[in-house]
Amino acid sequence: MQLSKRLEKKAREMGAAYFGIADLAFAQRNSITEHEQAVITEFPRAISVGVPLSSSIVDGITAQSDIYAIKNYYFHVYEVTNPRINEITLCLTRIVEDEGYKAVPIPSSHTIDTDKLYGFFSHKMAASLAGLGWIGKSCLLITPDRGPRVRWGTILTDAPLILNEPFSGKSCGGCKLCVEACPARAFTGNPFKPTEAREIRMDAEKCFKYLNDKRKNAVGVPACGLCVNICPFGQKKKQAG
Repeated sequence: MQLSKRLEKKAREMGAAYFGIADLAFAQRNSITEHEQAVITEFPRAISVGVPLSSSIVDGITAQSDIYAIKNYYFHVYEVTNPRINEITLCLTRIVEDEGYKAVPIPSSHTIDTDKLYGFFSHKMAASLAGLGWIGKSCLLITPDRGPRVRWGTILTDAPLILNEPFSGKSCGGCKLCVEACPARAFTGNPFKPTEAREIRMDAEKCFKYLNDKRKNAVGVPACGLCVNICPFGQKKKQAG
């Protein structure tokens, strides 16, 4: 079986609902970090996989004072879904390497640069370049059917895989619900442009401080989730049943 198809089949068997392969040549240099620019030189393609979150759990986080809902959301995301994604990307990495190519799985959620609050590589950029959705005003990856209610994993590789086209078409339009709902006031409301840095859309330090404060208070975990909850695209999925 052709390698791209084998990888997709395995990813879906393990629980991924989204799968795509990105040509990282489309990444705009002024919207990615210097580290990402260096990585792309060695790994020109990215495999993107997405695992949906439970809509019922996301629906429950409307009130930040609801400790039970927030802790349940945190556990579901960081203790259940992220480890599942890491299992998928590790398995796919082994398949690619067995074929004689290089592959590096990126942790589903892990901050590398603690000063600028960047990870090893942007999962959202990889997913959008793989045609799976667009980057919204919340700086989250928005899928047409589930909105931001998806967690992402990425594998960087030099394998000659079948590439998807970058996502085009839908966008957030004039909607600013996530911007207005953010308790940290971290979002500017500016739409995503591939030629602009993240700071044009989001003050990551505000978000980090808000979550860190929640870790220290009665909630006890660094979780919020309002921007995930309120997105109309995710709400549409819920209404559709």
